[in-house]
Amino acid sequence: MPLNRETAPRAQKAAKGAPSQDAQGRIAALEDLILARLDDDKAQDVVFIDLKGKSAVADGLVIASGRSHRHVGAMADHLLRALKEEGYGKARIEGLPSCDWVLIDTGDVIVHLFRPEVRAFYNIEKIWSVEPPANRAAV
Repeated sequence: MPLNRETAPRAQKAAKGAPSQDAQGRIAALEDLILARLDDDKAQDVVFIDLKGKSAVADGLVIASGRSHRHVGAMADHLLRALKEEGYGKARIEGLPSCDWVLIDTGDVIVHLFRPEVRAFYNIEKIWSVEPPANRAAV
C-alpha cells in the first residue's frame, strides 16, 4: 500500500508498543527489498544488523561497501528508485554529492553505503558489536 507522505515511512506501532503483524511483514519486505537490490548491484561486505527491540531509531541497519564513488552513488540511486517503485515513499538521504558515505533513512531501516576506506575508518559495525566481514582488508 503506497504512502503519500513526504517524509520517510514509519511502521505503525500497536497500542502496547510492539509492531503489529502487518507492520512486521512490511518491515521484513523492506529489508528483503534493500538486501536484494544491494546484491543485484554487487555491493561488497553487506552486513544486516537487526535492531528490533534494541533501538527506537530503526528496526534494522544495513551497512555495505561500494568499489568507488561512482559505484556507491549508483547503488544509492538504484535503491532509492526501487524504494519509490515499491511504494515505500520518499526516503531521506545524506552524502550523495560526495558518495564517500551515503546514508539512506527509510524510517524502519537505515542503510549506510561506504567506500571501503571510509567504512574502515568509521567502523560503525563496532558500535553495535558486530564483527566486520573477515575478507575485508585492514586499511
